[in-house]
Formats: sequence, C-alpha cells, structure tokens
Amino acid sequence: MKPSFFATTLLLLLLSSGLYAQDEQKEKKKKQQPENAIKINLTGLLLKNYSFQYERILNRKISLAVSFRTMPETTIPFKNTIIDLTDNDPDAKDVLESLKLSNTAITPEVRFYLSKKGFGRGFYIAPFYRYASFKASNVKFSYTNTLNTESDILLAGKVTAHTGGLLFGSQWTIGKHICLDFWILGPHYGSGKGNFTGTTSTPMTPAEQNDLRQELEDFDIPLTDKTVTVTANGATVKLDGPWGGIRSGISLGIRF
Repeated sequence: MKPSFFATTLLLLLLSSGLYAQDEQKEKKKKQQPENAIKINLTGLLLKNYSFQYERILNRKISLAVSFRTMPETTIPFKNTIIDLTDNDPDAKDVLESLKLSNTAITPEVRFYLSKKGFGRGFYIAPFYRYASFKASNVKFSYTNTLNTESDILLAGKVTAHTGGLLFGSQWTIGKHICLDFWILGPHYGSGKGNFTGTTSTPMTPAEQNDLRQELEDFDIPLTDKTVTVTANGATVKLDGPWGGIRSGISLGIRF
C-alpha cells in the first residue's frame, strides 16, 4: 500500500524539524564559545618586559588581537652576557655598564586559525604591524680633554620604529576559560629613526670636539645612517635605517 499524502507530509515535517533542532543546537554551541581573551606574556618577564594582549574572536577562523608592551627604565637585560660577547671591549663595556633603557610597543594583528577546532584554538598565522619606541639614557662616550685626560659626555634620546611581519603560532585551551598561546616565530622588518643629544659641563675646545666626534663616528651601528654634530657645548647623533626583530614567547590567558 502506498503511503498517504498526509503520512508523507508528516514524515517530512518530522525530519525537517529534527534537522532544524540540530542546526539550532550547533549554532547555540558556537555562541557559547568564549569570544574574548586577555593574556600576559610570561617569557617577556625574563627580559623585564610587561606584555599584555587582548584577543577578540570573530568566528571559527578569524580573530583580531592587539598587544601592548612596556619596560620601565632599567639596565640592559643580560648585560654581563652581552659584554662577554664583545670580548670585553673596553669602549663597548663602558657604554653597556652605564646604559639605561625603557621601551613601549603596540602591535595589532589579524589571526587566521587553520585548524578544524578554530574559535581561537589551534595553529594560526597572523600578519601584524608594530609601532615601538625605545628610550636610552646614560649613553656614555669618552674624549680627551685639554689636560690630556679622559672626560665623558652622556647622551640621551629615543628611537621610534615602524615594522610589519608575520607571526606563526598555536593556541590551546585548558578547560573552558584558560588559554596558552605559543608565539612560535614572528619575524618583522621596517624602519627606525633616532635622535640622541648630550651636553658637557664645560665648553670644549676644537681639539676636544674633534676627539669626541671621532669617538661617536667610530661607534659602529650596522646598516644605519648616522649623522654626528659636535659643538663646543655638546653633541647630537641622528640615526636613520632599517629596523627589525623576532616575536616569540608563551602567554597565559583567560577566555570569557
């Protein structure tokens, strides 16, 4: 016996309502996924950097994130190790021993999650832009004065840099509200400009100015254009050239 029109229609309605209920449950499950995350970079703490990131998950594959990093004024991290790498060069040692640094950076990025899990989980690639500002003080240089002894001048100033790059990383969830974000590798490249100035306690003679100018010009900064100006009362050093770096680290965060 052929099924009646009423029975066929009823069966189709039951099937469609079941499929609709499944779709509704899937959509509801998606909406229950945490859409935000706030993280702190644990490895940055070793370098005296305090770095935080906010991530907004838009859908299964895409999220937006912005990081803020700051380092209060301090001596250069791993100072003794760096001095050893210079073979204890006396000029480099003098500069590194007295040098004080601080920095800030803002880094927006777009993340593309490639794993099936998505929603801020799994392997991702993230193109990013970074604006960074580095301040330095007590940059010490020595010159020979008229008494044929050494005098010092302390320079201070800052470098600002604009770079762009691509970050490769992976993020895991621990439970529903904890996440672990591994920045595997994030090379970035761009340009930077800097300006450093210093004054002397007493006016310099032409011979002292020439000696200081030579010291400043001999201080090598690879691939960077350097303009040195020395007057009787002090010196100015302007820097202009390429700038780059690598992002890497492990962050721990809360999802909500």
